[in-house]
Amino acid sequence: MQHRLTFPYEPRPRDFSARLKRRAPRRLGQRMERRHMGRRVLVLLAAMAVPALAAPGDWRGEWDAFDIGNAGAAQLELEPMPFERTGDSFPGSAFYYLATDDTPLVPGIQSDADNAPGEADIAGAVARAIRVDNSGIDRTRAIQCLTAAIYYEARSEPDQGQRAVAQVVLNRVAHPSYPNTVCGVVFQGSERRTGCQFSFTCDGSMAKIPNPMFWQRAQGVALAALAGYVEPSVGLATHYHTIAIHPYWAPSLRYLTTIGAHRFYSFMGAAGRSGAFRFAYLGGEPLAAPHARNPAADREPDAALDPLAIQRAYDEGLKRAQAGGLVQPGDVGAPLGTARALPAPRYSQDVQNRGGEALYRGDALPTAPQDVRPEYRDSGRWIAQPGA
Repeated sequence: MQHRLTFPYEPRPRDFSARLKRRAPRRLGQRMERRHMGRRVLVLLAAMAVPALAAPGDWRGEWDAFDIGNAGAAQLELEPMPFERTGDSFPGSAFYYLATDDTPLVPGIQSDADNAPGEADIAGAVARAIRVDNSGIDRTRAIQCLTAAIYYEARSEPDQGQRAVAQVVLNRVAHPSYPNTVCGVVFQGSERRTGCQFSFTCDGSMAKIPNPMFWQRAQGVALAALAGYVEPSVGLATHYHTIAIHPYWAPSLRYLTTIGAHRFYSFMGAAGRSGAFRFAYLGGEPLAAPHARNPAADREPDAALDPLAIQRAYDEGLKRAQAGGLVQPGDVGAPLGTARALPAPRYSQDVQNRGGEALYRGDALPTAPQDVRPEYRDSGRWIAQPGA
């Protein structure tokens, strides 16, 4: 028995027909053109609007009220601020120039930034140079301590202000009332919670890492000071304070000058005379670090840290020396007055046999006016009125 398989009708390939719409492939440039079409429209509108706004017309008269001062004046010249001019700027100077100083003071109150009536603008006697030229640990410690004092006390001050702070430290080194080393002066009183000679040594300022740029700047000033540079503007100053405060000792010391944000002072009386200073460096620098805390020191006042006590002690000591005949007017450190006659020097037996003091008196010099040329007759004589 045979079975015949039957399949449904299937069209032949030629029986299919279709129409396919072909489009050209989209290029990258066409896509970018469509994407930037909106921008081109905005640019076109702006190009049409600018000439219309810039062209003068009658409508200007209605909108003149919107003009801002002389903003359209071509002759306007902008003057730079003081801290933008070369030579008048220093780190932090903008805070001083922009500070409002037009607030009138109450009559009778003197600003700390100005000289009081009668105060001189000169610093008086000028310090002598101190040279720390010995190599080794003393110089290294001295540089470290003086740099720290300049950085933490005056890092935002002008160069003159930093040099003045360094000069105060060295003036104290030369004064017998203070340690004779740089680190000893800088860290004097740092064992106290308050009352240290330089506030950064006891208020925690040294816990912050210094800024490298400002530290290098302060170190350059310290190196120059230890190499013998003397800042003449502060003279023999041993104290200073910022213009934001008014310490108790300020009225009793001699005000010298104001540099930046600091006012500088020197001792009055015998303690502040040039004869009281000895500008010689002996070395022996201690550690360049604050002293260990001593709670007992906070409960006991220290006269060595009080400038008024130092000044008073010098004046009392001078009076006692004068009363005992140890000091006479004209001596070094004593008040000016009639010079005291010095005793005759002692000579060796050989010099005494040849005439002693008579050998050095100059008795053989011509004394008659006709024996001396007119231009040399007053040589060596003090002229009370120069030019007379």
